[in-house]
Amino acid sequence: MATTRDACLARLAADLLARVTPHPLRVAVDGPDAAGKTTLADELVSHLAASRPVIRLSVDRFHRPEAVRRRRGSLSAEGYYRDSFDHDVIVGGVLRPLGPGGDRRYLPAVYDHRADSVVPATPRQAPPEAIVLFDGVFLLRPELREHWDASIYLHVGEDETLARALVRDLALFGSAAVVEERYRRRYLPGQRLYRAEARPADHADVVLDMTDPRAPVVLRRG
Repeated sequence: MATTRDACLARLAADLLARVTPHPLRVAVDGPDAAGKTTLADELVSHLAASRPVIRLSVDRFHRPEAVRRRRGSLSAEGYYRDSFDHDVIVGGVLRPLGPGGDRRYLPAVYDHRADSVVPATPRQAPPEAIVLFDGVFLLRPELREHWDASIYLHVGEDETLARALVRDLALFGSAAVVEERYRRRYLPGQRLYRAEARPADHADVVLDMTDPRAPVVLRRG
């Protein structure tokens, strides 16, 4: 069922606010590259912040060093899926402390992948009633899946992903040819591997088709 974006955001926010946990509500916003995860999570903040404290986190602040990320080759799809992020730190430094029995002291970031350097580990204290919006790729893989209290998966087809990437990532990679090569050889097949192994759409509480970001289509609501 297609909805306007504002209506979709309002419904997602209402669903999250209705969830009651004795610890911060840990919410994954998952989906392939260029699906709109960061934008959706940022927009959800304005729908939630009047009612609950909101903590915004991103998997992009939990990269592994470049030497680890590229050890299977700079265009390796398997390397993208298996080596990009430090899942042990995400669990041990964020999800467990914010979960049942945790002390609510979490790490907001550990690595700057643009500078390829460690970020000083400075824990922050989360209010018990906070909602944690954590966006990024591969968040419903088995190592992380059990630690989320709620999850949203954004679906876009590969052709749409590539079309968006050719606009979004052109300055980052320098040319359309490089963007297309990286997506066709690393990012798109890495996402295929993730879908085959982890079946994220089967495990998410809400699945949205974001082909038209102005009118999301609810594919599944758990």
